[in-house]
Amino acid sequence: MSAGTSRESREPKVSEREARQVAEAAREQEWRKPSFAKELFLGRFRLDLIHPHPLPADEDTRRGEAFLARLREFCETKVDGALIDREARIPDEVIKGLKELGALGMKIDTKYGGLGLTQVYYNKALALVGSANPSLGALLSAHQSIGAPQPLKLFGSQEQKDTFLPRLATTDISAFLLTEPDVGSDPARLATTAVPEGDGYVLDGVKLWTTNGVVADLLVVMARVPKSEGHPGGITAFLVEAAAEGVTVENRNAFMGLRGLENGVTRFHRVRVPAERRIGPEGAGLKIALTTLNTGRLSLPAMCVGAGKWCLKIAREWSAEREQWGRPIALHEAVGSKISFIAATTFALEAVLDLSSQMADENRNDIRIEAALAKLYGSEMGCLMADELVQIRGGRGFETADSLAARGERAVPAEQVLRDLRINRIFEGSTEIMHLLIAREAVDAHLKAAGDLIDPDKTLGDKAKAGARAGGFYARWLPKLVAGPGQLPLAYGDFHPAGHPDLAAHLRYVERTSRKLARSTFYAMSRWQGRMETKQGFLGRIVDIGAELFAMSAACVRAELLRTTDDHGREAYQLADAFCRQSRLRVEELFGRLWANTDDLDRKVVRGVLSGTYAWLEEGVVDPSGEGPWIAEATPGPTKRENVHRPIR
Repeated sequence: MSAGTSRESREPKVSEREARQVAEAAREQEWRKPSFAKELFLGRFRLDLIHPHPLPADEDTRRGEAFLARLREFCETKVDGALIDREARIPDEVIKGLKELGALGMKIDTKYGGLGLTQVYYNKALALVGSANPSLGALLSAHQSIGAPQPLKLFGSQEQKDTFLPRLATTDISAFLLTEPDVGSDPARLATTAVPEGDGYVLDGVKLWTTNGVVADLLVVMARVPKSEGHPGGITAFLVEAAAEGVTVENRNAFMGLRGLENGVTRFHRVRVPAERRIGPEGAGLKIALTTLNTGRLSLPAMCVGAGKWCLKIAREWSAEREQWGRPIALHEAVGSKISFIAATTFALEAVLDLSSQMADENRNDIRIEAALAKLYGSEMGCLMADELVQIRGGRGFETADSLAARGERAVPAEQVLRDLRINRIFEGSTEIMHLLIAREAVDAHLKAAGDLIDPDKTLGDKAKAGARAGGFYARWLPKLVAGPGQLPLAYGDFHPAGHPDLAAHLRYVERTSRKLARSTFYAMSRWQGRMETKQGFLGRIVDIGAELFAMSAACVRAELLRTTDDHGREAYQLADAFCRQSRLRVEELFGRLWANTDDLDRKVVRGVLSGTYAWLEEGVVDPSGEGPWIAEATPGPTKRENVHRPIR
């Protein structure tokens, strides 16, 4: 069967509008708590929401630090990261050791046998274990950040919590199954079904890229329940035993990085799931997934922070040792600027992560945008830092750790870190999808005020009401974008203590720039109206500016916290100052590209590429790709392959 025929046979078929409606219905509609990032995109710099920097309770700190000490000893004595990368598998003894430490239950309450760590210390643990080998961080993150514990904690019944959380805290590994061979970030086309039958459901379908799926004991599966009498239907979450009859792990996938990742293809054929294994009501599956990801996404920037710290350590040690033209390479400006970037960015990423995590723990703010920005910014900057480390190391950066060791040099896995970090720009929402997700939340106030004006399905009466509503909103909002504290020379003076760099100036810049960002967004909406959602290049730059402003704010607030606690305060101010200066250059470039870019020309070139206009440009090479369809067939039915499921006991 050809790739074209295969795609045409896939179900369900949905239009672009239907897909958007499904995504919109799944997102949390209301803002019941304040959000620093949401206000930032609206031109309102609410420093009071993040300063003074929130802090964990003493007992949380004591418990968290005690676990980190045990985890560090385990990583230093029991984990061979090079072996995991070389053999593309985490040894069973390592996974068993993590279970004995209680690492499976870091985020599970102590009454269920877990450790009850805060989000702050959970992320510190992921950064630590991920520095030993990122596949370990991915294993624990997939289990707790998006696997069964978090959906059960937020949406599970008390009976489900009592039954499964003790298992998940101590022995059972979980996985989250949403993606399908032909369904990525567009869940409206989800094809896996859960058909009501008797006192339960019958599950059929194929799931792709199931992280932990090869070794998992419990699966959270998203499936479509058909609408019928007594069943509202819709995408629904189910808790499924991985050893249940009809569940087959058909393949363990291999990747350029994270070679120890137990990621596979899972087939469900006539799998019976009792009704009491449904998490939440029918149709709530996507809402459960998105709510889980609100804080679950923080696991990725946690591991990026860990990677940044390691990159800084290696860059410092190597650049002081390696000499060129009579002095250490660190003292050559071309290399020194890279080291400065790594140091300043690591400081800012940790600031973003700790601030977002502590706000998640306190639960006073809505952090859906903050967590998404942390994931977006961390994954992009993490890759850049790893790439700069490879460049600083030169040929040794491109050489594998095993090869370096074989010829008598220190086995520094710089190329491995670059490979391992690359997936973070795709995991749990690609950079492109994150841009759109954050942009949707950032313009939510505008859509609530004026959305009906650009909705083609609304009547003239609805549009008239929307016009009046929009007029009132913008009459109050627009005048506030003209002036603010950022124009007052002494504003935020607490951030310029004697003998320290002036961070107050950077906060004034953030305040002024947030208003400029809001004005730019409003102008674009006025100009493009209903076509705004197609301007993905513009929206991406708007979000990237917001991410830089959030990171600058977090860096300044963290520096002031460290100063007031007498913990490397002077050095923290220097790093925050360096980061903000670097960030401001990126922001100004992004603003310039809002209106001076090649977006229109790019669209014309893309149409030419797709139509074959430039096919002549592809001549003169051979294609080493193998045969087969672009997307594997995923027709429901019995498996034809061996089950490679490998639970760890």
